[in-house]
Amino acid sequence: MNASRCELLRRQFDLTWQLFDYHLERLEPADFLWEPVSHCWTVRQGSDGTWVPDWAETEPDPVPVPTIGWLSWHIGWWWSATIDHARGRTPRDREDVAWPGDGEAAIAWLRGLREEWLAVLDGLTDTALDALAPFPWRNDPEHTVADMAGWVNSELMKNVAEIGQLRLLRAASVDTPRAPSGCP
Repeated sequence: MNASRCELLRRQFDLTWQLFDYHLERLEPADFLWEPVSHCWTVRQGSDGTWVPDWAETEPDPVPVPTIGWLSWHIGWWWSATIDHARGRTPRDREDVAWPGDGEAAIAWLRGLREEWLAVLDGLTDTALDALAPFPWRNDPEHTVADMAGWVNSELMKNVAEIGQLRLLRAASVDTPRAPSGCP
């Protein structure tokens, strides 16, 4: 088989999305704001009702553990900005991308972004993949649209793995306590 780069990027994205959808279908409303440790980044509702993410211009050390709500906002932010760049629109600033306010709305938002991204991917040609990447490297001649599409796949896979791990940890933490290892 001799697949084009566009086809390979699309297959990679589809595989990543299948894993994401597996977790999205199993998320409970309480999963989104569950804080597994005290040092967390989450999304918080402001006095105006808008949900805003915790953020620092310089990443703290140690890095806070993100909640699923924060991760879903983070995906929505970088993906919205990437789609804006790919479509030649002025990208939204981080401050302009609010979390939708609950798990169901966040899932619908992310699924909508998937549809927008598929339209971008499906409109690419192998020639278009060789153009300078408009994001996240700001037209660096060393990075192409193919790099940008590969970055989306990689960044999404990383965030999906984080969401999956948090979902599994929360599910395990609410189970009936088990006897310590080695005990009947």
